[in-house]
Amino acid sequence: MKAITVSDAAAGAAGMRLDERPHPHASENDVIVRVHAAGFTPGELSWPATWTDRAGRDRTPTVPGHELAGVVTELGYGTTGLTVGQRVFGLADWTRDGTLAEYVAVEARNLAPLPADIDFVTGASLPISGLTAWQGLFLHGGVQSGQTVLVTGAAGGVGSVVVQLARAAGARVIGVGRAGHRSRAEEAGAHAFAEVSDLAQVGEVDVVFDVLGGELGAQAAALVREGGTLISIAAPPEGSRVGVRSVFFVVEPSRAELVELVGRVRRGELRTFVGAEVPLSEAPAAFSGSGPRGGGKTIVRVAED
Repeated sequence: MKAITVSDAAAGAAGMRLDERPHPHASENDVIVRVHAAGFTPGELSWPATWTDRAGRDRTPTVPGHELAGVVTELGYGTTGLTVGQRVFGLADWTRDGTLAEYVAVEARNLAPLPADIDFVTGASLPISGLTAWQGLFLHGGVQSGQTVLVTGAAGGVGSVVVQLARAAGARVIGVGRAGHRSRAEEAGAHAFAEVSDLAQVGEVDVVFDVLGGELGAQAAALVREGGTLISIAAPPEGSRVGVRSVFFVVEPSRAELVELVGRVRRGELRTFVGAEVPLSEAPAAFSGSGPRGGGKTIVRVAED
């Protein structure tokens, strides 16, 4: 099968290339999915799991990408809950070859049915952004109606979904980003927007959802009121403040949450912002910076619908 591979962590996305790889094997409780659309997060090339298996052994060349939407073609021994020919979407395992390929082996529990009225591109754009936002806000943050939630990177893939879910939960949402990101954050539903340079003027908030980390994340964290919560997906928060709960987490697959998220998409209550759509052969150029730039998440179309 054709797949995108990368062998050198130092080369980053510039080291990606189109290659021939063996057809994947379906282990126990796995399914093989014919990938129709896939997502890729450039930051994953810095994750140790991208380069090693669960035992820490080198597994290069590796196939990157974790988000996918496609059709089940094979079931592994003992697999239940999915059927051959079923449309699915979800997350591939962190320590196995990923989704920038014509076929991928995935644990069945990591996938959810993709309704017939949701296209594969939308399905592939939802898992990481949607699950990260849901788990951060509701499992770790306990966001409630009437709270004020500040979101860094509010125009990005994760941030824009955080804005939508927080607003739907009844929170007042403040987006943070560069001046050029205001319209996207407001389109996602932010009640207010603060440019990075004006962050200190925002005042205290109940919850900060920090997507970006660094100096901006530290400035945002300082705005959490006593009794509030700091949620970060960028890095473990440095230091601690009395009366402020700090949470750092890595997103986990969840079929139940994927079903909830795609249900909201079907009802028009949630959307993802897709930018460029590129074929598998153009994925290396797209992610190394020489390909098309959309204004949203780049999705790789692997097979036609």
